[in-house]
Amino acid sequence: MSFQVSGLSGAQFAPLFGLSDAELAKRDIVRHTADKSPGFPCRVSLVDAAPGEALLLLNFEHLAVASPYRSRHAIYVREYAEDARVAVDVVPEVLRRRLLSLRGFDGRGMLVDADVVDGREVEGVIERMLGMREVEYVHVHNAKPGCFAARVDRVAVA
Repeated sequence: MSFQVSGLSGAQFAPLFGLSDAELAKRDIVRHTADKSPGFPCRVSLVDAAPGEALLLLNFEHLAVASPYRSRHAIYVREYAEDARVAVDVVPEVLRRRLLSLRGFDGRGMLVDADVVDGREVEGVIERMLGMREVEYVHVHNAKPGCFAARVDRVAVA
């Protein structure tokens, strides 16, 4: 079974780029400068920001479903980040270097399965979850801070 890891679309954050710190603060958003790498994973580009790079820290609804699992949490987005283009069956390095929590959801936004795994060994858990008929997609979270990291979907390979 093949899978595709995807980040968030940068277009939804573009109106925030270039706003002043005061304008961002009115929206409960904080501009932050990365002071180490890894440490500041961008949810759009699916890479860790380089030291000195500007990011926005904001609250984002990553699971906008009509279920008890509806969820939002803080995420980092690199300013002016380009959307990730991750090849099929490839796990980005930003996920490989972290302890991950995977959550498999059905089409109604209900949790079907969950697990914690070292990012270096994540393929087996992805394959197990997507191998379950009732799992429609998988959300990946950074296990320690608990924030949304990426989404994984099945991909039909010709």
